Amino acid sequence: MTDPVSRTILLLDIEKYSDRDDVEQAYLRRMLYDITDRALESAGIDERLRLRADRGDSVMELIDANASVTALLRTLLTEVPDLLRAVNRTASSSAQIRLRGVVATGYVAVDEHDGWVGSDLNHACRLLDAGLLRAALRERPDDFALCVSEGVHAGIVRHDHPGIPAQDFHAVTVDSKNGPLRAWLHGPVPYGADDRSETGGAPAPDCSGESPAPGAATSAARTEPAATEGVKAEAATATERTQAEVTAEAAATAAAVEPTRPEQPAQPPAQPAAPPGNVVFNFGGGSPSFGGSLVAGDQHGVSGGQVTGDVHLGRSGGEPT
Repeated sequence: MTDPVSRTILLLDIEKYSDRDDVEQAYLRRMLYDITDRALESAGIDERLRLRADRGDSVMELIDANASVTALLRTLLTEVPDLLRAVNRTASSSAQIRLRGVVATGYVAVDEHDGWVGSDLNHACRLLDAGLLRAALRERPDDFALCVSEGVHAGIVRHDHPGIPAQDFHAVTVDSKNGPLRAWLHGPVPYGADDRSETGGAPAPDCSGESPAPGAATSAARTEPAATEGVKAEAATATERTQAEVTAEAAATAAAVEPTRPEQPAQPPAQPAAPPGNVVFNFGGGSPSFGGSLVAGDQHGVSGGQVTGDVHLGRSGGEPT
């Protein structure tokens, strides 16, 4: 086995290849090889800089590390969709070709059977077979879905080179038999997928060594309880308003159904009780009432009101007769 050598790994796979008959599969393979060759040539990568392995419905390319990965990505994003569109315009519905693609980097060795060996290559193959990438292609109106490894994103994509918009890539995590794999998907994440984590040119977590700004986590922790209390206060206020509205509505309903009570005649004002043993004259219209002893004589009229105490009616001097 040769020593592992740094390579760029390009994988392309035909969607629903096994659903076609032999004639259609042969046609799809010719189109796959033609599109791959034209894309690599456009990126400036000729046959001397690459090795190819045939996998039936897919093609694997090991590209020399000195070849431009930036040029390769730019070609995959801008030219391959046009090539696929041109082929499919003249193909029957059963011969439409749609591709999933993966670009990764890593160390790969070649054994005595001309086989390729390397964990980075294994990871790239698992990204190509991931359900998330398959779902992404199903939801695309065009015919191509591309995923790149974290190494390619950190070294190329996040720097926003011309023709490789960093904001169009989304960080995803895909399941594999060796555990979750982190990668970056070009274009929208499939509907219902819950492994979207970041978008744009920011490096993926655990990739560039960058960490959140100091105090960011503490601020978030302080803000969350305050927000929770605000929500609780709003809910309590809404509940009080609801209860008040229900009470007012019940009162209005009771008033509407309660029979009208006849008005009661106004009660005359209560007269103050006289002190014991005194005479009380009430002059308020009508006959005066007397309480206590009364001495008759010359009378002095009282226009109205109330006189309380011993009253002596006689001479003006006030002495008894």
